[in-house]
Amino acid sequence: MTYRDMLVSVGLPVYNGAHRVEKVITSVLAQDHQNVELVICDNASTDRTEEVCRDWAATDSRVIYHRQPVNIGQIPNFVDAIQRSRGVFYRWAGDDNWLAPTYVSRCLEVFAADERLLLVTTQQAYTGPHGSTETAPYTGTGYLADDPVDRFAESLRMLNENPFAMDPLYALMRREPVMRVDRGRVMLREDEIYAARLALAGPWGHVPEILAGRDWEVQRLADIARKIGAPAWHARVSSLLQCRELWRVLDAAELTAAQRRRGRALVTRMYLRRHGMTAARRARRLLNIGRGMVAARRPSA
Repeated sequence: MTYRDMLVSVGLPVYNGAHRVEKVITSVLAQDHQNVELVICDNASTDRTEEVCRDWAATDSRVIYHRQPVNIGQIPNFVDAIQRSRGVFYRWAGDDNWLAPTYVSRCLEVFAADERLLLVTTQQAYTGPHGSTETAPYTGTGYLADDPVDRFAESLRMLNENPFAMDPLYALMRREPVMRVDRGRVMLREDEIYAARLALAGPWGHVPEILAGRDWEVQRLADIARKIGAPAWHARVSSLLQCRELWRVLDAAELTAAQRRRGRALVTRMYLRRHGMTAARRARRLLNIGRGMVAARRPSA
């Protein structure tokens, strides 16, 4: 079987996305790669999501619809989507995503050229709440390295640089090896930790073309915690918890002692950099408050 013939699964976890979901469904089914399945995992939606998705499943045999009996949480629903899929390759898609018609075929070309690859990313377009679109090219090569800590270092670099340049969670993946990568605990920045796990698991390829897109909105950490079911207090110490979890990821990985030390040093530097930035922001905030208080005490002319 050639790459052109292999089944590619797209998993669509959704909750109350009736007014958005048809765009992503249409784009998945419009792929020029013929052997595609769309697995929809509805997290007990309370709007018309079930009706919309069942209509699609009834009219196109490539659409498989599953409704959770109760809301199982965002991350477990994502995991369920990949577990219900059958494809050799797999991609998660949100209900606000879209794929270009050549998305799958272009990614498979990259897989065919390098059998080492665990996943292939593409450049994406990110649409903000007011309709403006941003994108950024990825120009690095660190994810292709044979050394897992070199790839881990690249994942940390990308976390702290332009967030629009790389999004491995919305990449085309080899389904079975990715399923063996632990998704980890429900916590803030879980997606970033999972990206680091994927970097340790294998090299990544990249298509430097805008072949996908999604909505983008800056959210408060406290709001994200509530959305994913993480404790509210995580928002106050999210960087510390993330770095502690990354240390655990390194401890569990098959690394030499030297590689593990190098990885730990990378995580420590990331934490110190973030901690310094947070301290500087707090200092500026206190300074501005102090200036405001002084100005308020001054007698008016």
